[in-house]
Amino acid sequence: MRLEKIKTQGLAHLSYFLSADGEAAVIDPRRDIDIYLELAREEGSVIKHIFETHRNEDLLSGAPVLKKETGAKVWHGPNPEKPIQYAAETREGDKFEIGGALLKVLETPGHTDDSLSYVLYDKSFEEGPVGVFTGDALFIGDVGRTDFYPDRKREVAGLLYDSLKKLMGLGDQCLVYPAHGAGSVCGSGMADREFSTIGHEKVNNPRLQIGDREAFIDAKVAENHYIPPYFRRMEEGNMKGTEAAPPAPLPSSPAMLLDPGDAICLDVRGIFDFAGGHRTHSLCIPHDMLAAFAGWLLPNDKPVLLLARDETQAVDAATTLQRIGFDNVSGFFRGAMPLAVKNGPLDMLDFVDTEAVAARVDNPPEGWTLLDVRAIDEYENGHIKNSKHAYVGKLPEAASELDPDKPVTVMCGSGARATIAASQLMRHGFSRVDVYIGSMKAWTAAGNPIE
Repeated sequence: MRLEKIKTQGLAHLSYFLSADGEAAVIDPRRDIDIYLELAREEGSVIKHIFETHRNEDLLSGAPVLKKETGAKVWHGPNPEKPIQYAAETREGDKFEIGGALLKVLETPGHTDDSLSYVLYDKSFEEGPVGVFTGDALFIGDVGRTDFYPDRKREVAGLLYDSLKKLMGLGDQCLVYPAHGAGSVCGSGMADREFSTIGHEKVNNPRLQIGDREAFIDAKVAENHYIPPYFRRMEEGNMKGTEAAPPAPLPSSPAMLLDPGDAICLDVRGIFDFAGGHRTHSLCIPHDMLAAFAGWLLPNDKPVLLLARDETQAVDAATTLQRIGFDNVSGFFRGAMPLAVKNGPLDMLDFVDTEAVAARVDNPPEGWTLLDVRAIDEYENGHIKNSKHAYVGKLPEAASELDPDKPVTVMCGSGARATIAASQLMRHGFSRVDVYIGSMKAWTAAGNPIE
């Protein structure tokens, strides 16, 4: 028996390839399916089953693509928002044999109504299950968010409580295989560790320490989560089914960089590259942050021209965008040098340090705003005096009260999200923007006070 975990960087999505005795199954596949086909070839196994733990919100499922490629049957839970057009329904108690492995279905609603967990047994071992694929019901160090049904907040939180009790009954020896790891937007307190057991989670998972059902519901309802606008498109795509991703983007000519037409220039090189020189009105989202912020800030009805350091970074960025439904990448360009040598539309972004920000806080320039673009929980846990909060994903709407002609210093935890936010402000006409590099980490390291 072989179990391989496949991690999708950026999204922190986890899928699994299970094989035994020449048969295989895939749990929660991503859209780019080559890795599963390669594993099947290595094992000399046939992919018979594709299991989905729930309707994903943060990425497009690869189940319909893998089904088309292999002929395997896709299984999905009951009570979806709409029928899952490419899958058959499976319910609690159903069993699936994959060679010497056995999967039993548990219904574990709460995160979504159609949530399932698949309990893994070794048929030669009789002392209980060896593992469970928990989807987004139970994470390592956290549990699933329950805010996708705003009219049923307490009901779905209660359903998750009941589901977690069911999972706790599988035994302390049972390994936990969630659908996401640390860094995913599907939870907020996941441990930066990708292995655990039911027994370990019972003792160490903060949400599992809440023994009272009503107290658990209160805690879940009180959580703050952001719902990016692209989640709804992912939900629709994962009910209808998606096609294979388009081919990797090709290099573009310098003329395209000088005049991209209606394409969005998306600079994925990194915040220091962007600050040193970028195409005017381009949007900065470093390639390793695309999964978190492209769905917030990129319009889905315009082509995208990537500005990358090299072809590898461009292809990686395009793949990440395709995983969340942005297929219209028209090409890529290496760096911004042609803009300089051709006297093209080139801008730079200023960084300021702690000393400069402290001086401005003590003696604010006329009309100056210190804009903190962290999540609201981060801001409420400590912020700089007189700073204004506006979450990076909700710019520029959240900054509509600001005067674009007045100075703005943008900050976050370290400076990365602040640079993304600054690029958004500059795209929308803010002419006096700089970024506090180091941001909150630098501020507290210097011993400065917070409120």
